[in-house]
Amino acid sequence: MDVDEIIKFIDDLGGVLTLRPGPGDGSPEISWGDTFFSYAPDGVVPTTTQPFATIVTKDYPGDERSRLNRPDVFRLNLFAGKDAFVSWTGRQPRDPGTDDTDPAVADTVIAHPVYGELGWLAVVNPGPRTEAAVRDLLRTAHRLARARYERRAETR
Repeated sequence: MDVDEIIKFIDDLGGVLTLRPGPGDGSPEISWGDTFFSYAPDGVVPTTTQPFATIVTKDYPGDERSRLNRPDVFRLNLFAGKDAFVSWTGRQPRDPGTDDTDPAVADTVIAHPVYGELGWLAVVNPGPRTEAAVRDLLRTAHRLARARYERRAETR
């Protein structure tokens, strides 16, 4: 799966606001080239919730273990809920990680190297081994984000 294929898949889920920061849009330079996905059928950038998935194309300060500064490397990050996290990692999100998987290994679902304790999963360069799982995880992440959006809309 390449970046464009993932973006199209997520956009096709419906109600998704896809942000691709770049020069001149007021976004911080470090975010340029990355992609952020929020459930926002009204097209308004959510201010009270995080995106349900992101694609990052470079190392961020404090998040260098995936070595994303290598050529043609990116990481898909997503929040598919506690059940998916436990299923993929064998531990609760807040439990200390004992995963020996190198966070730079491609095509492997892992606990996010920084936000794993919050239940986020990550895949560096999703490929044939993880494509089906990534699609399922993204559907779940989208469904959970939609449910949060609908709950908030009911209380307005």
